[in-house]
Amino acid sequence: MINLIIKKLTPELIPDYLDLFDIRAFTDRAGAFCYCTWFHCDCSIDEHYKAGREAMRNDAINYINSGLLKGYLAYDGNIAVGWCNTDRKENYLRLAKGPFLCADNMRKAKSVVCFEIAPEYRGKGIAVALLQRICNDAKAQGYTFVEGYPTLHESYNVYGKMEVHGSAAKMS
Repeated sequence: MINLIIKKLTPELIPDYLDLFDIRAFTDRAGAFCYCTWFHCDCSIDEHYKAGREAMRNDAINYINSGLLKGYLAYDGNIAVGWCNTDRKENYLRLAKGPFLCADNMRKAKSVVCFEIAPEYRGKGIAVALLQRICNDAKAQGYTFVEGYPTLHESYNVYGKMEVHGSAAKMS
């Protein structure tokens, strides 16, 4: 049984964030790593990964401390087991460059750019709980849209994998 707790990412939670990405996040993918910073940089995916794990990790720390990297951590008790990167759409440099969905009023769009759930916790409703929290908070903050950018194939990619494929949804 999971004792699920969801917390907004703050600088005080950096050790938990790093623990998730350093130890649990990619144990089912040999050699895979990420710190969920790509949507904030102005480089190709190849350039981003060529910088290496330590550079990405340091970027994540700096982005969290500066308030640039935002999202929610999901915990089982006191252990971070899931992550969702979400923020105002215009705060993601990458979204201005790609073939991403666009809500009618970008300033009222909350973007969900990545989920990562530790392999042994997948299929237990953690991503759904994160998304529900994001939608509830977005509505309370005056957003009219929550956008996701799921992939349409089964292979792993830097955006994570969502089981539900969709587009922008207007919140009522």
